[in-house]
Amino acid sequence: MKKLFLILIITIFLPNHLLAKDPKSSYPTFTKWLLDNGYNQYVDIDENGVPRHKLKIKTRKGMWKIYYDANPNRDTLIYYFYRYQFSHLTGDPDTYSWIPIEIKPSKEPYKFEFDLIEDEFVKKQMKKKALLSYLYYQDGKVLIDEITPKEKLGEFMKNETKLISMSMNKSVTSYILGHAICDGYIDSVDSKLDDWPILETSLYENQKLLDLLNMAAGDQKYIFEFGEGAHIVADDSYEYETKNIYTTLGFYFQNTEKSKSRYNYNGFVTQILINYVRFKTGDDFKKLLNKIFQNKIKNEHTVHFYELRDPSEELGISHPMVRTTRYDWLRLAKAIMDDYQNDTCVGKYLKKIYEKRIPKNLSSLPTKGGKKYTEPEFNRTKSYGGQFHFDYPGLEDKIVFGLGGRGGQAILIDVENSRIVAINSMHYNDSRNKYNVKKLLIDPIKNGREIN
Repeated sequence: MKKLFLILIITIFLPNHLLAKDPKSSYPTFTKWLLDNGYNQYVDIDENGVPRHKLKIKTRKGMWKIYYDANPNRDTLIYYFYRYQFSHLTGDPDTYSWIPIEIKPSKEPYKFEFDLIEDEFVKKQMKKKALLSYLYYQDGKVLIDEITPKEKLGEFMKNETKLISMSMNKSVTSYILGHAICDGYIDSVDSKLDDWPILETSLYENQKLLDLLNMAAGDQKYIFEFGEGAHIVADDSYEYETKNIYTTLGFYFQNTEKSKSRYNYNGFVTQILINYVRFKTGDDFKKLLNKIFQNKIKNEHTVHFYELRDPSEELGISHPMVRTTRYDWLRLAKAIMDDYQNDTCVGKYLKKIYEKRIPKNLSSLPTKGGKKYTEPEFNRTKSYGGQFHFDYPGLEDKIVFGLGGRGGQAILIDVENSRIVAINSMHYNDSRNKYNVKKLLIDPIKNGREIN
């Protein structure tokens, strides 16, 4: 630990390439991206010969993502589409912190069968809302396949575009961890985190892996996600997503004790989990990712995971964020369903985390300004387990694994009836862009679709 402490001291004084406090700092790289990709109609050249975008963009200082309560116009959505999907590849100052870990396409990508039906309601939602992709899969076939139209974001969005996971990465991390258990790197979900020096003297040391998987680590006094987003209670300006695990634990979790276990949804736990997998797999970490995506999921396009630009891997530098294409998101969901149905080792892992799920009990959370904390409707389930949402209202009689993330990202997997809905979306939490959760997500899983 002395060596780690010295590295921590060094990192404090290194140049700070963290998330920019002002989103406008990325305008030059955004403008260059527009020009490089032929979107010249959105760029002007000023009197000094400097290209500048001419979009009417509304941002909020200090926020990398679209603010929850924002009501973005199309120009703003274009800008954030760039930030979410491409800025990690352009040298953008806002995403300089992360380096992609590339998983190459499978040599034998899974090929979907299509038996497409027209759904006018889905089409209308795609035109009106900030939806990027809508896919509905049933009994071995894709029945609905819609992509954002040109008048929304269709001129930028392609089938090959890698779409950011947001918090759907939590469920992806869990699926990876299940494979690490089945391949013998980790004993079980009941294993204790007593072998990773980074966690020493923090509340996470010696906890069962299952408690972290269930977001029940008893860390609610120190980190809080409900509201605008996750933050360290002692310092709500601290951006733990751009720091390694050791730095965050060193600053805010030394000599902390676990509180009563209850659901406390936050991204730092997932960051710990993906780094624990990396710690346990060692040099085999990327080998494991390749095995999962290339051999099991059979991805058609390159998949990107991420790590921080950091002096030492042993500090915990992996980030759970994932970017993959719309069809590869569906391939991932199908692989989860297949594992569950075929009762593979990973399928048994999925069944165990379902059995060990816990109630969310959000009504017990404190209020802020008289307003109860809650989750967006697409994530508003009764229980949570193994980094998945369970027990959706109206679907309590079904076993549905739910992936959810900021902006309306949602994948629902009915593992018993072979139904999957996969939605990629830019924004959700405002009147203009709230899509119809009942009709797009719940009803297809509940009722299925008839093929003409």
